[in-house]
Amino acid sequence: MKRVVVTGLSAITPLGTDLASSWEALLAGKSGIGPLTKFDCAAYETRIAGEVKGFEPERYIPAKQVKRMETFVQYAVACSKMLLENAGWQVPPEEAATTGVIIGVGLGGLQTIESMHQKLLEKGPSRISPFFIPIIIANMAAGQVSIETGARGPNVCTTTACASGTHGIGYAYSEIKLGRCEAMICGGAESTLTSLGVSGFNALKALSTRNDDPERASRPFDRDRDGFVMGEGCGLLLLESLEHARARGARILAEVVGFGASGDAYHMTAPPEDGSGMALAMSAAIREAGLPAAEIDHINAHGTSTALNDSCETRAIKSVFGKHAYKLSITGNKSMTGHLLGAAGGVESVFSVLTLLEGKIPRTLNLENPDPECDLDYVPEGTREQRVNYALCNSFGFGGTNACMLFKRFED
Repeated sequence: MKRVVVTGLSAITPLGTDLASSWEALLAGKSGIGPLTKFDCAAYETRIAGEVKGFEPERYIPAKQVKRMETFVQYAVACSKMLLENAGWQVPPEEAATTGVIIGVGLGGLQTIESMHQKLLEKGPSRISPFFIPIIIANMAAGQVSIETGARGPNVCTTTACASGTHGIGYAYSEIKLGRCEAMICGGAESTLTSLGVSGFNALKALSTRNDDPERASRPFDRDRDGFVMGEGCGLLLLESLEHARARGARILAEVVGFGASGDAYHMTAPPEDGSGMALAMSAAIREAGLPAAEIDHINAHGTSTALNDSCETRAIKSVFGKHAYKLSITGNKSMTGHLLGAAGGVESVFSVLTLLEGKIPRTLNLENPDPECDLDYVPEGTREQRVNYALCNSFGFGGTNACMLFKRFED
């Protein structure tokens, strides 16, 4: 089996339109949540979101092509260009077949589905764009990134709800570990802040309605939470085999040492109360690394700010780690970014690698009155400087789909 390392990172989030600005805002404890401006939401129960502000797709994509890409695809293409620049690498033609792309997307092109359906009703089927289908399909993020970068290895989209990005990274890791590829562009992308997207989650009673106080609305592990806040964005990683990275003199940011995936076999939207499915995924990632659980320092939690997730994730952590659970530092990035759905695992994996690299653990914002059932160390009082050797990143999705990545501080 090959060792797999991380050699590039990129992000577009509600906190910033690039990696540096997103990370800086996260460490500063700034919230990316604000009033929802993408459509007239006056009649909606939820009128707040984590929107990406100031993104200029034409900086990365010709204007004619921008019109033929959904926003989540634009984020993925822009991120892929920033990623390769961050890694100091372009895909050489002779290595195209061993370089792949796996990008997770939870829902795909809701914006275009809504606009085309409206046009169909008002003007008839002859007015539907011939690009309608290729614009909306979820795998177009990976497809366009392949076109833009020249990567001709596996080209895949993982669609597993809010675990989509993490599954994408996990399967990319496996491709390299098994020797099928030498490099993989992977992560997650999403942009579903549309009337259908928001009304759908409102119907589920899943979203916060703290409309008058948006920056305090996302409150993972807090007693006074009232649901999650939708967000959008993209987070990508460049993974390489250690041999490939060394051969080209790459800067190595971290090592990937474990991936765990599991199913709840329980319910469409709720995890089992004991968090057993989540625990299976965490245990599998740790087992693959061949470690005792007590070696793990830090968890980047799924932490959605919903009562079901936060309490079940806490029980799952306790079942996996026992007494060591109380020694873990656990952070909830969604307190500042909102929930980026299919992009969440990509962005949170990027932040996990930066935590290993810089020894800085972002706080969980808005954790003022801890839920009595959530009694672990969720880093509520500011960025913590701490050497971290192993960081576990959790993602859990509707349908009972769970995925966890385990990253290690790199050492020769």
